[in-house]
Amino acid sequence: MRVAVFLFFLFISIFASQKRVLNSDMTLQYKILPKEAKTLQEFFTNGKIYGRFRVNSFIWDWDREYPNKTKDNWGIGVGGSLEYKTAYYKGFGITSAFYTSQNPWHMDAKDIKYIKAAKDTFCRYSVKKDNKFAMSVLAQAYLEYKQDRMSIKVGRQIFESMLVKSNDTKMIPNSFEGFSLVGIYFDTTLKFAYFTRQKLRDHIKFHDVITYKDENGQIWANNDDGGVNRALSYQNFVAAGKNPKNRLFIIEIINKRYKNLKWIANYTSVPKMVALASFEAHYKIDIENWDLISGFRYIKQMDVGAKDLGRLGVGVANLKANTAGYNDPYKIDSFLFAARIDLRSKNKIWWVRVGYSKVADKADIIAPWRGFPTGGFTRAMAQYNWYANTKTYMIRGVYDFAKAGLVSGLSASIRYAIQDFDDKKSGVQADSNVIHIDLVKKFASISDLYAKVRFGFVNGDDDTKDINGDLKPDPSYKEYRFEINYLF
Repeated sequence: MRVAVFLFFLFISIFASQKRVLNSDMTLQYKILPKEAKTLQEFFTNGKIYGRFRVNSFIWDWDREYPNKTKDNWGIGVGGSLEYKTAYYKGFGITSAFYTSQNPWHMDAKDIKYIKAAKDTFCRYSVKKDNKFAMSVLAQAYLEYKQDRMSIKVGRQIFESMLVKSNDTKMIPNSFEGFSLVGIYFDTTLKFAYFTRQKLRDHIKFHDVITYKDENGQIWANNDDGGVNRALSYQNFVAAGKNPKNRLFIIEIINKRYKNLKWIANYTSVPKMVALASFEAHYKIDIENWDLISGFRYIKQMDVGAKDLGRLGVGVANLKANTAGYNDPYKIDSFLFAARIDLRSKNKIWWVRVGYSKVADKADIIAPWRGFPTGGFTRAMAQYNWYANTKTYMIRGVYDFAKAGLVSGLSASIRYAIQDFDDKKSGVQADSNVIHIDLVKKFASISDLYAKVRFGFVNGDDDTKDINGDLKPDPSYKEYRFEINYLF
């Protein structure tokens, strides 16, 4: 075993290339891209292959288990990806990326409904249908046209915006099929996307962008993201005479024209169902050896068709389709406000953030595309805090031991969040306090090798009763994660 480990690390040290860099959110930044091609032959021979080996492991320990509802769980994914980019010939290029997640050790198939964070290391639908844990998928395959500061992509791709993201923190990213355009002009980035289908991180097949589907007793056929609105189901769409083959439409503007000011305007919509208009701004004040950065985000959610399901008596206001305690259970009109203040040292050794978010007492915010409505403000690991009438307070600190000259390649982060949910709402969890700690290590001896340890400690109320007088489950648990990423 020791010999195998030695040979493995010897191999990866030899083939280390530093073609890409891993960002803090686990997305990739490309440092080396294929050269331009002057002939069709060079179109392929000048292409480049990018690899990523990764391991993700999870342990979830509930303070209290509830029969047929919760159970301590764990999971391990081992795999990675191979990506090929052709050179660009007259502006055109092709990218394809194959991903795999293998499960050498796993819980019994009968227990997969209990698995929480580890669910993205396998496909629950495949386990239930074919008893197959391992998953492999061609998640990216697109034609691109690039010219100056503009890029157009057609096909399977990842896309990053305020509410739509790859969220590539597990084994396989969230990706989409369709068309996107990104251009940068006069300190302004313009993004446009029209997607016809989505593939979540734990899926091997693409499906429509929003419907929750129970297919022969299997609830993981379509969009089964933790933030999906279960009332917007395939069956309810059909019953209301709506086309379940939905489309996702995105427009985003990011402006940095004025010194120290950055603002983002975003419009994300599933036509004839839901539309979200968002605005976010951040302003930096230079103060000697540190920067003070204030920011806010406002999201306005508009019901542009979900109420048609409400007319059938379907409560759509709650993500879990349990609308007890909601003022108007048949509409999804709502809004969210979030604010934060960052204090950062100019030498980039440390920074501290204080954040706050508040959701209107109307409907839950709908965003099952892995771009979290409270992300970057108050969301902690594995938490969903955009339910109606929810207030969250958060403080976060980050310290870079490497930049401080203390420990090479080591950085640490700690979050503390107070989540104040609406006690009366049956479809919303009890209040909780969250502590979330990250330790990240980049190894100087083996470039492009990253390791991360994550801890989550949730202390929730165990005596909260909803509007019906029913006791809400105790949401307390402890979570441990360990992951390895190697880029080649």
